[in-house]
Amino acid sequence: MTYSFDQREGLFWMGGDIFETVNPAQPDTVAGRYGETRTEDLDTVFALARKAANEWAATPGLQRQALTEAWLNLIEDAVEGIAHAITLEMGKTLGDARGEILHSLKEARFAVAEASRPIGEVMPSARAGLRNMTMRRPRGVIVASTPWNYPVLTPLRKLAPAFAHGNAVILKPSEVSPAAACLMAELAVGFFPHGLFQIVFGAGRVGAAITGHPGADGVTFTGSVATGKAVYAAAARNLAEVQLELGGKNGIIVHDADDLDACIDEVVAGALENGGQRCTGISRVLVQRKLAGAVEEGIAARMNRVCVGNGMEAGVEMGPMASQAHFRRVEAAIAAGGTEGARRVTGHSNKAGPGYFIRPTLFADVTPGMSLAREEVFGPVLSMLTYDSIDEALSILNSVDYGLSAALYSNRNDVVQRFVTEAGAGMLHVNHQSSIDANMPFVGIKYSGVGAPSIGRSAINFHTTEHAVYIKS
Repeated sequence: MTYSFDQREGLFWMGGDIFETVNPAQPDTVAGRYGETRTEDLDTVFALARKAANEWAATPGLQRQALTEAWLNLIEDAVEGIAHAITLEMGKTLGDARGEILHSLKEARFAVAEASRPIGEVMPSARAGLRNMTMRRPRGVIVASTPWNYPVLTPLRKLAPAFAHGNAVILKPSEVSPAAACLMAELAVGFFPHGLFQIVFGAGRVGAAITGHPGADGVTFTGSVATGKAVYAAAARNLAEVQLELGGKNGIIVHDADDLDACIDEVVAGALENGGQRCTGISRVLVQRKLAGAVEEGIAARMNRVCVGNGMEAGVEMGPMASQAHFRRVEAAIAAGGTEGARRVTGHSNKAGPGYFIRPTLFADVTPGMSLAREEVFGPVLSMLTYDSIDEALSILNSVDYGLSAALYSNRNDVVQRFVTEAGAGMLHVNHQSSIDANMPFVGIKYSGVGAPSIGRSAINFHTTEHAVYIKS
């Protein structure tokens, strides 16, 4: 099946050059065909979005939320078809694709419910005869740019709260895997005003044009640090609010464990979920030196058992890298690790067919100064470092530019307290890997994030503006 969507003003904008997506498990198979958005159409896109945003903001909040919920129900009904599109273009297994959609819907429904809760406060007044309160209004037109690794989850994190709080969205999905977002947009027709949800297509040129457009009231971006800095600068020219979810170099400290096998299971799961192509994935495991031999052996045994292949096939546990360009980046990181002196324990052969396959790869004897310990790989590559004291472990953990997620395995209360106080990350996990709940903030610090989290109660701070109201009787 090849996905193809027609130019449709107010929904899809694709009047420019044609580009194709391919199945990364079978790169000679075209998965989708799209037209890049013409930058000369963007003024019309933003004008339609503004008109729709005004109409939507005037719609009663509970009605907006009910319509958004009805749209989410249609997405759930279409889970098999959307999962197929994810696997065909991005490569993850069908099971993982289904799981992505269902978890995304949990987050989205939480966001819709949050929009129906009390918003604003009655405040005490300093002067007689005044009643003071705060209120929130929809921000307006939101520009959303999303990556290829979660073609449903990341867009829905931006779309659901935006719609529930009364905004319009102009979405640019990754040019690697846009079909899932397009299928969701088609399901939205009839629920929202014309132009409330529009999709533009293309790579950096289109992204730069929409993030720097004066019609954008807010810009939400998920992707690399380098592109995030460019988005931040472009949005700043118009003083647009920003929400940036960027990279990670997440570490898990294995200090002590009653059940070391269960701990190693979690480490490997955290490293290999989505083929390692997730910003919260475990990229470094920091191991108490006396446990190093057992941990290395346990991780290697589990990695060697993973079945890598076409995500459409039964029994496959991990699919390919999402594109040829990303496959080459991961291969280059692996090669650099060997050159710098790290010892490659697993993943010596990546031959799993004609696709962009990387077998689960463990490096041992990694030191904090190596690129494997500092730079984001975004693939199924785990670096093992050793330490002697918790002081040393925390120093290594915090020595990177990123601050997204960190984890600790320990039954010692003093070590746990040190970790939750000192670990330089926005999301902290004790005795489990970096999986997340649908109602918790998704937040990064340092180079991993700017602005309000995309999920959780505080997402309202991006999707609305706050106003102080004084009423004199």
